[in-house]
Amino acid sequence: MKPVTRARLTALLLCWCVVGLGHCAHATSRPQAAAAEPEYSIRAIRYATVHDFPLSDLVIGTPGDKKVDVAMIIWLIQGGGRTILFDSGFHRFKSLEEFHIADFLSPDEAVKLAGVDPGAVTDVIISHAHWDHMDGIDLFPRATIWIQKGEFEYYTGAAWQPGGQNGGIYPEDAIELVRRNTWGQVRLVNGDDALILPGIRAYIGSRHTFASQYIRVAGNPTFVLASDNCYLYENLRTHRASATFEPADEARNIAQQARMISLAGSVDRVVPGHDPEEFVRFPTTGRIARIK
Repeated sequence: MKPVTRARLTALLLCWCVVGLGHCAHATSRPQAAAAEPEYSIRAIRYATVHDFPLSDLVIGTPGDKKVDVAMIIWLIQGGGRTILFDSGFHRFKSLEEFHIADFLSPDEAVKLAGVDPGAVTDVIISHAHWDHMDGIDLFPRATIWIQKGEFEYYTGAAWQPGGQNGGIYPEDAIELVRRNTWGQVRLVNGDDALILPGIRAYIGSRHTFASQYIRVAGNPTFVLASDNCYLYENLRTHRASATFEPADEARNIAQQARMISLAGSVDRVVPGHDPEEFVRFPTTGRIARIK
């Protein structure tokens, strides 16, 4: 056998490296298959009612002393092997006393009306940290919580410092959010037009709270679930803001309503956060309206 010189060995090693790198580059440059977008079902579940609420607190700039009933709602989204809640409602007794809640059914019991065991909820997307939207996260102990990074950081930190704004936020809920984070059950949504799950994207900008979000659920057709970034259909009809984190955010809130319509493809497919009209517009059985 012909001896291999040092120069020849070096050349062979270089050749093998080049060939190997070529194979690696080819493998890593292959486009990854995009995750399929499920055709989600969407149901609104009305778990309580607040009667005779001032309309001017919901549709900013509305004159007069008109009162409306407010529906307390969570949204159940199912598809692709996941059972998702958009918002988790509330259950603490102090809310029932302070706001004179009627027809109350705890959110974990309310989802059972839709045939869902609370322990089977895989994900809870929180629009914002107010008591009537985040207080129920402890009722769904196995779920992963999705919340805007800015919302999480503010309401588990600066909101409780001198000068912070924590109105409508329960300390117990901030503590539960931190606890779930230490258990690896919180995912921080980083900004606008962010993919949460296949076919579900989050958008910010309405500033109902420090970093509130709304979601677009893709499909045939597509819907936008606004939560409190748009309280009522009346906000959409009159182009008036919902309550905002700061008065300067009202113009941004109105602009976001127009964006919601564009994202949904129709004003009729923007679903507000507290409007009992949802249970008239969509086929409804008892407390449940089938949006899609």
